[in-house]
Amino acid sequence: MSSVLRLELPLWYDLHAHFRQGEITPHLIKDHLRMGCAGVLAMPNTKPPVAKVFARDAGESWSIEGYLEDLKKAGGDAFSDIIVPLYLTASTTPEMIAAGARAGVLRAAKYYPPHGTTGAEFGAPLENFMKNGVLRALEEHGVVLCIHGEEHGLTGEKYFGRNANAEEIFYQERMPELVAKFPKLKIVCEHVTTKVAVEFVRKVPGNVAASITPQHLIYTVGNLLQGFKYHLFCLPLIKFEEDRAALREAATSGNPKFFAGTDSAPHTTKATECGCAAGCYTGGIAPQLYAEAFELAGADLGGRGAESFRRFLCANGPEFYGLKKPSKTFTLEKGAEEIGVLKAGAQQVVPLPVGMNDGKTATLNWRIV
Repeated sequence: MSSVLRLELPLWYDLHAHFRQGEITPHLIKDHLRMGCAGVLAMPNTKPPVAKVFARDAGESWSIEGYLEDLKKAGGDAFSDIIVPLYLTASTTPEMIAAGARAGVLRAAKYYPPHGTTGAEFGAPLENFMKNGVLRALEEHGVVLCIHGEEHGLTGEKYFGRNANAEEIFYQERMPELVAKFPKLKIVCEHVTTKVAVEFVRKVPGNVAASITPQHLIYTVGNLLQGFKYHLFCLPLIKFEEDRAALREAATSGNPKFFAGTDSAPHTTKATECGCAAGCYTGGIAPQLYAEAFELAGADLGGRGAESFRRFLCANGPEFYGLKKPSKTFTLEKGAEEIGVLKAGAQQVVPLPVGMNDGKTATLNWRIV
């Protein structure tokens, strides 16, 4: 009788996750803790956004200090570390960056293309920050720039067309200029989805890295459009077979530039009269989905593929951000696990595999034991 395949792994950091605010947050944090997370990078596109550093600063926006305190009170004090990036807006100044970095409060900043995704209406064009000293201040003070890498203000055929899309245009036209002007700036190209983006990250110096989500490793745009599986609708959009192949090769290669960031995004109402909310919920199940993705890519997790999986999930990201290596571990086991809808108080969140199935339950190929 063959033995059950088990992977004992260090606790890992989800370096792109959404925890929202209010009564839903403790449930989302609990899911992340349950899947072996030592810490998280918590996205700042809350309502209002996290667009100032200190609670004492003027303005109605949330502060990094305030949101961090809120997350800790909701159960996040169990994490060994939480990074809350500053949402870059038209009101962001180099002085804010310098003061926040010197105080040790500001460790990362987030660029959203204006109106490019959920909660991105407060964003400003990237060229603004290239000209007004904000990116220079990030570079000088060692603050990581987290980029949603899509060009904004495009016509429909350029946004997602046969020969180009918003991400490809951004990495072909915008990012080369950014890297050339700020060669020492640490940049994370978040949730890359295209072969073009992967190739860009590979060829630039080591201060530029990228996160990859489980959904972009598993699915293509055909999975989204066939019957419109709207729980798979996320931004940037799922792409094509050659893009998925490039992502899979990058993730499984052991290259330290690529690491896990789920972009797990809870929506209690996914489809609405005015459209579909962007984001896939993978809280509680991300290591299982990443393991599935590695196997779909041909990695032998019972052999040499186990080390590349460990590096992608547990090592590359923390090393890039300079985070503490956890001493505790968790165990993934090959075997069926049935999951259902997350009940968050009076609200419900549908995990991605459930939404891709019957909307009530789904069975995973891996489980955490």
